[in-house]
Amino acid sequence: MKKILLLALAVNVVACGTQPKNVESANPMEYANTITAEELKEHLYIFASDEFEGRDTGEPGQKKAAEYLKNEYQKLDIPGPMGDDDYYQEVPSSVFRGDIKDSENVLAYFKGGEKADELVVISSHYDHVGMDDEGNVFNGADDDGSGTVGILEIAEAFAKAKEDGYTPKRSILFLNVTGEEKGLVGSKFYTDNPIFPLENTVANLNIDMIGRIDPEHEGNDNYIYLIGSDKLSTDLHELSEEVNNKYINLDLDYTYNDENDPNRFYYRSDHYNFAKNNIPIIFYFNGVHEDYHKITDTPDKIEYNALEKRAKLVFLTAWEIANRDERPVVDKPTASE
Repeated sequence: MKKILLLALAVNVVACGTQPKNVESANPMEYANTITAEELKEHLYIFASDEFEGRDTGEPGQKKAAEYLKNEYQKLDIPGPMGDDDYYQEVPSSVFRGDIKDSENVLAYFKGGEKADELVVISSHYDHVGMDDEGNVFNGADDDGSGTVGILEIAEAFAKAKEDGYTPKRSILFLNVTGEEKGLVGSKFYTDNPIFPLENTVANLNIDMIGRIDPEHEGNDNYIYLIGSDKLSTDLHELSEEVNNKYINLDLDYTYNDENDPNRFYYRSDHYNFAKNNIPIIFYFNGVHEDYHKITDTPDKIEYNALEKRAKLVFLTAWEIANRDERPVVDKPTASE
């Protein structure tokens, strides 16, 4: 009888340890702090290595990169949304211009709690431009290796919160898209063929180049350009500002958010395919630099402390969106195309 009583007690303790907790009682900074420069560096020195051959869309290096992402999500016990082991949304060659082979978006799905039907999409593109005719590799460490490994660390932070019993109210879709370098093809394919209804997507946080410091901020690693946060939703913009002020205190630079910005960055990364569908977005960007789209965009040039802070900001913003009672209101919808 004593053995049975002890066994029952042990089972009860284990069960209590895995019980879900009120997510509002969690300290999100505790999980943001699991995002470290060291782990980001470890990922990026692999992901932006010559072994991945510049991750050209449809080519062997891109396939290796997709497999790397899948394996990392599996290590975190975050399943694919089409089935536990199905992380690939096939993107056929027919949707590309030119002679480009079949490719795939890589998706991992973190199911939420009471508002699980709604989701936050955190995106980056994991393709780059491959190699030149002489065999030089365009490693794409910043573009967009930095955003992609940032997503892996953000996913790990959510996974660790779940281990402690804190599941966000809304679901999270980690969306690593292909074909950005070919004209935002992978993200357009997803929004044309969504795994989850677009009307249930409450926001898209898109990360494209967050590992470097541009000439305008030389000597200052405490900034990030934000683009699009106020284009569709005043709510989202204010939430973003509040999260930054509460936790990170980066200098939020809105230079490229100007409607008259000649660079037109708002239209040039994967968030735009969500924005076209009236889904509020934020685009996180460090600005251009001398190694943009050159073979010198290598992991040794990355400012890993800056990358850490920026990834933490994205995680904390996603956490807040996922756990607020109401989704961001779209008060400035765009006209349908």
